Amino acid sequence: MTRCRLSVAVSFLIFSFAAGIAAADDLQHLVSRELLKPAELEIVWENKLAIETGESLEQLFVLNNRIYGLSNRNYIVSLNKKTGNMIFSRYLADRGLPVVGVGVYDDELFSVAGNKLVEIDTESGEELIAERLKFGAACPAARNSSYFYIGGTDKRVHILRSEDKVQALEVAAENDSEIVSIAADEDSAIFATKAGNVVSIAADNFKRNWQFVAAGGIARPIVRDADSVFAASGDTNVYKLDTETGKLIWKYQAGAMLERGPAVAGKCVYQYVRNEGLSAIDKESGKLVWQMAEGVDLLAESNGRAYVITNEGTLIVMNNKKAKQLYSVDLPDVSVYAVNTADSKIYIADKSGRIACLKPIEW
Repeated sequence: MTRCRLSVAVSFLIFSFAAGIAAADDLQHLVSRELLKPAELEIVWENKLAIETGESLEQLFVLNNRIYGLSNRNYIVSLNKKTGNMIFSRYLADRGLPVVGVGVYDDELFSVAGNKLVEIDTESGEELIAERLKFGAACPAARNSSYFYIGGTDKRVHILRSEDKVQALEVAAENDSEIVSIAADEDSAIFATKAGNVVSIAADNFKRNWQFVAAGGIARPIVRDADSVFAASGDTNVYKLDTETGKLIWKYQAGAMLERGPAVAGKCVYQYVRNEGLSAIDKESGKLVWQMAEGVDLLAESNGRAYVITNEGTLIVMNNKKAKQLYSVDLPDVSVYAVNTADSKIYIADKSGRIACLKPIEW
């Protein structure tokens, strides 16, 4: 911990000093400010995480008011989303152990790391709990104020009381299929399976509210958004379901098996389709807005525009209303990014730990 805090502090001071020297400025930037201007984007902040030799940044997560970067050695760094300042850094798990997802509830970061349910204080980085589990985790955990919901490799959703981590119950799909994704709030928990089940259970008594069955396995993650849940299936369809009743609101046929879940933003649902690229689907009607063959994922959505990363490492700005490409920016050094559906900020990074926050220029 001490090593990492000192290393990050030194790295940041060096970076800040260099950023004030015009001749060195372009060398420090992950992406050039001048390159961003035609795309009407600007840099909000930049930082350099303490990534050691032989270590690489692998994932970025946007959770509440923090950005979390996770390395291939299970080292996690928390940054203030607004300023880019470091909050804490520490090992989430021993090197080599699997880390199955990262989530936040109130002021606690939680994850299943190895065979332990780990809780960390989001302000201090202090480990609060490391509860050994009697089962392996098959997908990221979910939680509400009362319970953790953990999908086990035994094809059960294990429901643990949040206060003492004692198991209250375990539930499964009728066909005993593998759990691939769980989403929870104070009213219900919804889990999906490899066989195509989407099941809602009551948060207080765990009785089944409803079940929807797709013809193909559900891809992780399923996404809860207000009173709807979105799921992508191996049967080539993206489904929008009512969270209270499980009733189908719409389905969009993508034309190919879907291997990962959608990104659900304010106006559109963005779905990656293998060999077809990224599709933008109107959130209310389920109709196709546009399709980009080279598109890989959504970076952010703002004011009728979608910011998309391509398989060639290019950032493309799309006008959703006109289904028209507006600008493109080459990002040759960017290999890690966050999918941000909360606001207009774009978070990109490289393997060495250089990270930048971009935003649309407000005229």
